[in-house]
Amino acid sequence: MRENRLNDLDPKRWLKFQKSWFVHNPPPRRVDVLVHPAKFPETLAQEFIEFFTKKGQTVLDPMAGTGSALIAALRAGRHAYGIELNPRYAEIARRLLQEERQALGEAAASLRAEVITGDAARLQEYGLPQIDYVITSPPYWDMLHARGAETQRKRRASPELDVVYSDLPEDLGNIHDYETFLARLVEIYAAMKPLLRPGAYLTIIVKNVKKKGRMYPLAWDLGRELGKVYVLKDERIWCQDNQRLAPYGLYSAWVSNTFHHYCLQFRKE
Repeated sequence: MRENRLNDLDPKRWLKFQKSWFVHNPPPRRVDVLVHPAKFPETLAQEFIEFFTKKGQTVLDPMAGTGSALIAALRAGRHAYGIELNPRYAEIARRLLQEERQALGEAAASLRAEVITGDAARLQEYGLPQIDYVITSPPYWDMLHARGAETQRKRRASPELDVVYSDLPEDLGNIHDYETFLARLVEIYAAMKPLLRPGAYLTIIVKNVKKKGRMYPLAWDLGRELGKVYVLKDERIWCQDNQRLAPYGLYSAWVSNTFHHYCLQFRKE
């Protein structure tokens, strides 16, 4: 048996994760987190955390939302830190983490899990420890501002649900120029490098976006630009097959129903 220097998985689970694509249909969201317009599932985050870390290591999500990655880290037996710009989401994340601690009991007693209300662009100011792994999902540019999406129309009809992440000027989701958005995003992720231990991985879950009849290859552009700072090691394609098809461009133009995301793996080498 060779020493497993990366994680605590047996060979069967290791090989299963190496498949370049996977189907993951998130479970229904809790009512108390529906306020967030684009939460990613704890179940997915936990699979990545358990592959790229060992128990007792430290995970960071610099755009934590309502704390999905931190909850997943607790369940996996890892320490976790999250930075969240919106105070409302940060408070929800703290409450959910406390509930998760109570549910896990003794298994989580020695684990640190902290949500910091702040700006990911100022990460160096928050006194974080050395990080073993980063998993995060940034805003998909300013697509939450698009009025045509069916889900967004439904959210606008309910005053309790947020349509965008915030109205804060620091919020990347409010940048309407694509090149400016991409540059700011790369700058934030590049600034994390001194915090990461040598050999640490960084997983960014992102999607190419379509706007006004044109596709913007956000995932590919991010891979190219951030690949100048870290080594872009690979990708996994997250597919969802439980989404309802919409007749975009019916009888006139090709417009796909996009039900996949790119999970880009970078490494500090």
